[in-house]
Amino acid sequence: MKLIYQISVLGYSFLIRIASLFNSKAKLWVDGRKNIFNLIQSKINSNEEIAWFHCASLGEFEQGKPVIEGFKQKHPNFKIVVTFFSPSGYELRKNYKGADYVFYLPIDTKKNAQKFTTILQPKIAFFVKYEFWFHYLKELHQQQTPTYLISGVFRENQLFFKWYGTWYKKMLNYFTHFFVQNTESETLLKKIGFNNITISGDTRFDRVFENAINTIKLPIIEAFKNNKQIIIGGSSWQAEEKILANYFLNQTVNFKLIIAPHDIAESHIKQIETLFKGNCIRYSKATEQNVGNENILIIDNIGILANAYQYTEIAFVGGGFTGALHNILEPCSFGNLVLFGPNHQKFHEAQDLVTNGGAFVVTNEIDFTEIISKNTTKIDAIKAQNRNFIFNRKGATKLILNTL
Repeated sequence: MKLIYQISVLGYSFLIRIASLFNSKAKLWVDGRKNIFNLIQSKINSNEEIAWFHCASLGEFEQGKPVIEGFKQKHPNFKIVVTFFSPSGYELRKNYKGADYVFYLPIDTKKNAQKFTTILQPKIAFFVKYEFWFHYLKELHQQQTPTYLISGVFRENQLFFKWYGTWYKKMLNYFTHFFVQNTESETLLKKIGFNNITISGDTRFDRVFENAINTIKLPIIEAFKNNKQIIIGGSSWQAEEKILANYFLNQTVNFKLIIAPHDIAESHIKQIETLFKGNCIRYSKATEQNVGNENILIIDNIGILANAYQYTEIAFVGGGFTGALHNILEPCSFGNLVLFGPNHQKFHEAQDLVTNGGAFVVTNEIDFTEIISKNTTKIDAIKAQNRNFIFNRKGATKLILNTL
């Protein structure tokens, strides 16, 4: 199994290098790791006490951020190192002021893990949600570095819990403690012999709550709203965009629309403009003076979506048709009625929100129209309900830091 794992890791690296010849994201992944050890060596001072936080991508970083900042506040003598696996996280947060150093994580080989941990010599390490890299975890364990999983989520179909998953289970032995989101994760870990577990909840609740009470105003979207109610396609994919286009083009509606696509490549923005027959304006071309009478706004940049939700009433969040559901807690924290596609089983917060009555599952255009029609008059009640949903679940960060 170890050989299969190593072949898989190296195979992925090989394939992404080929993809980098014609894919910009893959190119960032490859270029970001060129001379990575020289970069790390030049930045890190061997006399510093290092706390290492690893995040797969942007979503995991948002989960880790409250713990990073809380840890730094309690332990100001530590230098914070944040690593990312994906360009989606690194490129957007490489200048994050809460960290002293931000790097790409070198690919997981025995040699790389030894070299990386030798340079860093971390005094403590954190992995966010479900990043499990065998060689890095083994090196940390051998160096007796306390290593924690935060906001962990475990599911029965993961390799750790299969009859043939004994080797993968070894990785879990390298963690000092697991901070998990729910009782299901605790139960699964206990079944295979682990008791070093704390049910802490999800640190994302702390993150989105903090964002909702410390909003950044967006004058262009405020001018676009113009005292009207807004539906937003948040991190939308083509499936959500087609449903929204059908709703807005084929009937008279009382809402304005914001599309904030997951993919902001020029080709995709043009596809959206074609889908809506040109009856829209890009955020990059909008001003406070010209946007008020528009009905459809396309956000063609990255970084403002989380704060855009403060101006919207209904959020149709992308990824629910592919199994890669994006952040539904951000719109929920501002009281939005939340909609998403049917493939959301991996996201327990989605089912909790549906059960609580603040979210609905959309399978097609008919569902979408019916849900909007039935709940338009309930928006104020849902707004208060969803804000309470977030408020009642925050506190994971404090619990983790106090336990540490």
